[in-house]
Amino acid sequence: MSSFFKVLRPGINSTFQDLGRFGLQHLGIVASGCMDRLLYCNSNKLVGNNISEGALEFAYQGPLLELSGEKALVAISGNVNFKIQKKSGQTIVGKPNESFIVFNGDKIDILSTVKSVYGYFSIFGGFDLKIIKGSSSTLVKAKIGPNDGNKLKIEDKIFYKKSYSKENTKKIKFFFDSDNTIRVMKGLQFDYFSKKSQENFFSKEYKVTNLTDRMGMRLEGEKLENIVSKNIKSEGITKGSIQIPGDGKPIILLSDHPTIGGYPKIGNVITADYDKLVQKTPNTKIKFKLVDLTIAESAFREYVRKF
Repeated sequence: MSSFFKVLRPGINSTFQDLGRFGLQHLGIVASGCMDRLLYCNSNKLVGNNISEGALEFAYQGPLLELSGEKALVAISGNVNFKIQKKSGQTIVGKPNESFIVFNGDKIDILSTVKSVYGYFSIFGGFDLKIIKGSSSTLVKAKIGPNDGNKLKIEDKIFYKKSYSKENTKKIKFFFDSDNTIRVMKGLQFDYFSKKSQENFFSKEYKVTNLTDRMGMRLEGEKLENIVSKNIKSEGITKGSIQIPGDGKPIILLSDHPTIGGYPKIGNVITADYDKLVQKTPNTKIKFKLVDLTIAESAFREYVRKF
């Protein structure tokens, strides 16, 4: 008999993700993938998986899951508050960034992220997920990926590949980066903006708004003046691009961004700071810092070493 987790509460924006589905942007399909790459990889390392194994990503509040079947080694990574409800009735306070074993009838209740947005749930051997174009990432807007391209729903069953026979668990020391300075490089249309707006962009604070999801993050703050054209011919865009629409308020494009766009781009968040950015909750104030390619590449090498 197959073992699975029954979804008693789906949580907020709970989807399966891996490192992404690449090579299809010319067809209008974005790579998607996990929002916080380091946390995602940590969750897999905690249970002994390859770091590219599909994991369950959740935002703010995770799912309530009940195990039906053989025991499993699992881990929850991030700044996450959760508990384990044993079949016996005992409740255990969960420890994030440590693997632990659950048994038939146990429930895992992922209550909330703490001063952050995303967390990850992984299982030894991986979940039994449908692979589409080499990836198990879910792109909800296009209905691509496991679970018919949908978020988790109540009563869903999450099957996993194998049971765990050993009692070895791991922990990873994780230090949440609370720094609110985000490093960016100049965007292709940086010179479309007035000198004053260029200065304001790197000297003023911007507030993360509630209009933020896997597709993009809208900011409130100093309006930026475009002195050339508020629209451009649509062109390919990348994760971390900072677009400035007609209202002058920045939008940072995130993992589920459109593949092309027609708004001028003042900057692009460097890869090394992307994880930190996406964990910023609404009403957090951030500042941008201009860096060049040399610094961005050096920061990327340091970022990769964390893996």
